[in-house]
Amino acid sequence: MLRGLAAARRVLLPVRRPGSGGPGAPWSPPSRGSRWRLGPVGLGLALTAAAAAAAVGSEEEREGPRAEKGFARAVASSRDLLQRLKDEVGAPGIVAGVSVDGKEIWLEGMGYADVENRVLCKPETVLRIASISKPLTMVAVAKLWEEGKLDLDAPVQKYVPEFPEKEYEGEKVTITTRLLTSQLSGIRHYEKDISKVKEEKEKANRTLKATKDITTSDREKEDKVSEKTDFAKAKPEHEGKPSKSEKKKTEFEHKEYYLKEKFDNVIDSLNLFKNDPLFFKPGSQFLYSTHGFTLLSAVVERASGQKFTDYMLKIFSDLDMLATGLDDNEPLIYNRARNYIHNKKGRLVNAPYVDNSYKWAGGGFLSTVSDLLKFGNAMLYGYQLGQLENLAAGLLPGYLKPGTVAMMWRPVPNTKAPGDKDVKYGMAWSVVENKQEYGYCRRQRHYAYHTGGAVGASSVLLILPEESDSAASNSGPLVPPKGVVVTIICNMQSVSLSSIALKIAMEFEQDKLAQHTVKSSSLQD
Repeated sequence: MLRGLAAARRVLLPVRRPGSGGPGAPWSPPSRGSRWRLGPVGLGLALTAAAAAAAVGSEEEREGPRAEKGFARAVASSRDLLQRLKDEVGAPGIVAGVSVDGKEIWLEGMGYADVENRVLCKPETVLRIASISKPLTMVAVAKLWEEGKLDLDAPVQKYVPEFPEKEYEGEKVTITTRLLTSQLSGIRHYEKDISKVKEEKEKANRTLKATKDITTSDREKEDKVSEKTDFAKAKPEHEGKPSKSEKKKTEFEHKEYYLKEKFDNVIDSLNLFKNDPLFFKPGSQFLYSTHGFTLLSAVVERASGQKFTDYMLKIFSDLDMLATGLDDNEPLIYNRARNYIHNKKGRLVNAPYVDNSYKWAGGGFLSTVSDLLKFGNAMLYGYQLGQLENLAAGLLPGYLKPGTVAMMWRPVPNTKAPGDKDVKYGMAWSVVENKQEYGYCRRQRHYAYHTGGAVGASSVLLILPEESDSAASNSGPLVPPKGVVVTIICNMQSVSLSSIALKIAMEFEQDKLAQHTVKSSSLQD
């Protein structure tokens, strides 16, 4: 009712005083000394607005948060973190999802999926997931490898002869599928000038060397630096105003981000980069490349004997990710959100049209937070199944074998990200390892994640496995998946999400441990 009254106040009509101008005179807002009075028309409009506001209120309640009992503190804290982020960056809409031990605990949408038509974000909202497409594509690679259909260490030309053999500084070099998955192929990203790429890497490394005694607040700043590589993806994912260097050239100024050409197949999309020189010798340096994953999609297509997109849709079906698919403009996709950017004046505008058929594997899929939670838990289940030994006998197998997921989540040499000494790249996943250098000081947890940035979209998927020596794991048998999965998707580009995802994961883990403590105490009593 209060909402209705507030809405009513917004449509109060001023009654003209004598001498204020005739019917044709332009209306101007009343001065401070003026009074607002309801005329007959104003009263009718006010009552209508009140009813409409009440209807909107009930709609918001229907599409509001979904949360499990026992995590009220974590939900409240996480909601506040998300709202603050949304306010800081001016994002139109954002959707978050959290699962604990394989169970969806919190799903919530904030703001608008469609600003113009006032469509609210909700858990079912379908959004661009950008580079989270890479871990999904990695599942296809891993499945084919497990089935013996794909050799990770064979030259890519075994599967894709259309891709020319390469040389680096006059030496013939080999690009393998394994190198593609770990961003070690030397294939360029969107920047075509190698000198600019090297300059950016050197600048990030200098910044890292100058960083000492990282506190929690320092860590948040470092996360923003690391996310510029968008696995970090060398892109300006910032939460405030861009720096001077970012104003000179940003990731989203590269023309290839805005391709409108429709590619009929992944082989044709290789023409964008297949004849370009390598930036580094394969295996020697990390260079994040979405084009590298386009080549990877061609490998998957040939190894599977199916069209890449068809093979991926089958995998989505196997994983029960029924709302996940291609970011294709033509078909009707219910609950699909619109995408937004800020123009040069800082105003929110619709993102330009792009055709993502040139990069399905590296950034061309749509999904929901529920589907991404399913995916994260499927990976976590397979990963932890290998830690159970004899206890796993009565459990179903994982979609991928334990050793396969462990391989994906294992840091690969030479994949340290510029600007972040703690994050390395595995196989299509960013990986942070367990580490503690000093007693009672900062301790680093093992987790795997991937961020995403596309035209009008930002995303993150983070998986925090339960520690084997935690109070929760010691309270009973380990039945996977055990841990916290967090995903956040926003319909605006250049929003930094990885640090907030980790904070949210820690909040829910804290509530989970508190529940186990209470349960243990009650059993002892």
